[in-house]
Amino acid sequence: MPFTPDLVDELNMLVKFTLSSDMAGLKVHSDASPSLIEATQRLYQKGLVTDYDGGYLTSIGRDAVEHAKEALRILNSVPQQKTGS
Repeated sequence: MPFTPDLVDELNMLVKFTLSSDMAGLKVHSDASPSLIEATQRLYQKGLVTDYDGGYLTSIGRDAVEHAKEALRILNSVPQQKTGS
C-alpha cells in the first residue's frame, strides 16, 4: 500500500514530537494549516495522541514516532555504493 497524502501529513505531524520526555506535548492551533489540523485529528481518532489538537503521545503513538523517525533516518542516509555483481 503506498503512502497517501493524508498519511504523509500524519507522519510529518508525528515526527514533530520529541521522544526525550513523556511530558512534552504539542498543540496545533486553529490558525495552523488545514492539512496539519486534519492530520492531528486523525491521529487522535486512531489513538496516537491524547487530544484532538495534539496533546501528548499515547503508548502506541510513541511507538509510531520511534518508527517514523527511524524510517526518516534510514531514507535520509547516504546510499551505500554497490560492490561487485
